[in-house]
Amino acid sequence: MNLKSIFGIALAMSFAFACKNDPKTSTDPNTTTVEAKKADAPFDYTVEQFADVKILRYQIPGWDNLTLKEQKLVYYLTQAGLAGRDIMWDQNYRHNLKIRNALESVYSNYDGDKSTEDWKAFETYLKRVWFSNGIHHHYSNDKLKPEFSQDYLKSLLTETSTQLQGEAFDVLFNDQDAKKINQAKGVDNVALSAVNFYGTDVTTADVVQFYKNKKSPNPEKPLSFGLNSKLVKENGQLKELIYKSGGLYGSAIDEVVKWLELAKGVAENQAQGDALGLLIQYYKTGDLQTWDDYNVAWTAATAGNVDYINGFIEVYNDPIGYRGSYESIVQINDFDMSQKMKVLSDNAQWFEDNSPLMDAHKKKNVVGITYKVVNVAGEAGDASPSTPIGVNLPNANWIRAAVGSKSVSLGNIIEAYNNAGSAGRLKEFVNDEEELELEQKYGQLASKLHTALHEVVGHASGQLNPGVGETKETLKNYASTLEEGRADLVGLYYLYSPKLQELGLVDDWKKVGMAAYNNYIRNGLMTQLIRLNLGDNVEQAHMRNRQWVSAWVFEKGKNDNVIERITRDGKTYYNINDYEKLHDLFGQLLRETQRIKSEGDYKAVEALVETYGVKVDQPLHKEILERNAQFTDAPYSGFVNPVLVPDMDGDGEITSIKVTQPESFSSQMLDYSKTHSFLKEEN
Repeated sequence: MNLKSIFGIALAMSFAFACKNDPKTSTDPNTTTVEAKKADAPFDYTVEQFADVKILRYQIPGWDNLTLKEQKLVYYLTQAGLAGRDIMWDQNYRHNLKIRNALESVYSNYDGDKSTEDWKAFETYLKRVWFSNGIHHHYSNDKLKPEFSQDYLKSLLTETSTQLQGEAFDVLFNDQDAKKINQAKGVDNVALSAVNFYGTDVTTADVVQFYKNKKSPNPEKPLSFGLNSKLVKENGQLKELIYKSGGLYGSAIDEVVKWLELAKGVAENQAQGDALGLLIQYYKTGDLQTWDDYNVAWTAATAGNVDYINGFIEVYNDPIGYRGSYESIVQINDFDMSQKMKVLSDNAQWFEDNSPLMDAHKKKNVVGITYKVVNVAGEAGDASPSTPIGVNLPNANWIRAAVGSKSVSLGNIIEAYNNAGSAGRLKEFVNDEEELELEQKYGQLASKLHTALHEVVGHASGQLNPGVGETKETLKNYASTLEEGRADLVGLYYLYSPKLQELGLVDDWKKVGMAAYNNYIRNGLMTQLIRLNLGDNVEQAHMRNRQWVSAWVFEKGKNDNVIERITRDGKTYYNINDYEKLHDLFGQLLRETQRIKSEGDYKAVEALVETYGVKVDQPLHKEILERNAQFTDAPYSGFVNPVLVPDMDGDGEITSIKVTQPESFSSQMLDYSKTHSFLKEEN
């Protein structure tokens, strides 16, 4: 599971170059990168802004403290991640690679007038496509709309001798494939989603029936059926196309494997090397039992300074939660912060024992949770350019219960968000000076703690009732938002607790908790709405969960005036009058969401999400958008990655690796397409 936007900074968000055949050969980086600034110079976190997006950069603290062998491991793992980058593009939409190649050809070869509004609109559109890994918005899932005409694009294609015809051209301007992910109630979610996990003639009923007939060898350890495949119809029969060497995406996967094998050769220890070996085997065979074996080994491999995430992992992009998106994050341990946060892992059983869950839904033995603050060294696929700020893996419930999980907070990413943010929007939407002061003094700490509690305690908490199937099967299209809301609620429940002060994590637990509650309610009921167009419903899983959590406690607390809606000078604010009662309401909702998950109660989750999490108060939304119009700061943020440049000796061996920053967002995107494209336009 990953946390795509931390609530305290929710509105602030959201390489080596080598020959394709020779991992020891590097190209001259001088045309595409700039040297990292000296340590004593201020670091500029902002790259550029366009449309609703701000591009940031991040540093890699601790890089110089790594040994050369460890730096090689990081380099090889980042290369492995980038090798699979185009898989994510193709997974997002069947025409994405063809469209991207055409748009990049125009961008690189057009020598006409670049001062016109049409050209500026084309350039912005291409950057939006780069940012979203395709033609659908990375967060709303709506198709991006060009602000230039078909005729203008045709003229650009002609002038640059670029081909883009048929459906791939038409879809940019028509209403076809309007939603990447459609999770609306009462429709065929698979058939109406443009995401390329299913053939165009496959329906939700087809998918449910196909996997209903799949049986795991060991029912106590259910395999993640569908995680690494595309489901299509051939001659009327359903068939899985497996992501593996020699299978779907095989040419890119072979390149991923090449770099993973180099990484295995410089592994820090036996456990890490063995896990990498299983990941390589999984990519070669596509075998889901090997995937589980790998996750068990990876979860247990906790020693060392370097770790990574690589695979088809999160299922948010599948409207019914089976198929994993390609993702890679390479990370270096932040020892100081990890030690401070380790107390949460060490006390996980206390949190479980003292939670408001029904006794039958509590784990009697919470095992194997490791929590680290890490610094990202490179990302790809579903994690880039829009990155999570916290991750808890593996996702399989039985592995969490039997072996445990790894939770990480991406410290340098959070630092970049915090240093690139603007306080103006916060001042507009807080109710009073007390709320503003609480946020300014305690907001960042509350955000970090919520991420930690969400990932370490939240996702690891609770258990399914005996005989209840996997959550994606029982709760279907509501599984992701229920799970994210449940983990949020665990964090919220304990953020207002003296236990945090007892553990030495805060100096004033009440004020930290108050800041956290203010921020969550303000964001869930108001400020996250700036991400939507007027008239839209809430579609994205995390946005839905923040709204249904906030709206539920607001409604249930009305009789006691727990949260008050205030109108002042024509503007709406929310003020929490009773933090103790709000804490109790969060506990009640946590108990209910765990019951829903434990029992697989589809009717209850449908009622919860549809009642509180989907519909938007339109007059309020209009007001929020008008109030927000004064701010130029974009509502979404993402990142370019640092570039790792190896120096070679005469024998082609790496002697050092230098960290540089890309010259621009465009240069990095073009370099990636040039050096890390291993798929055909149609797969």
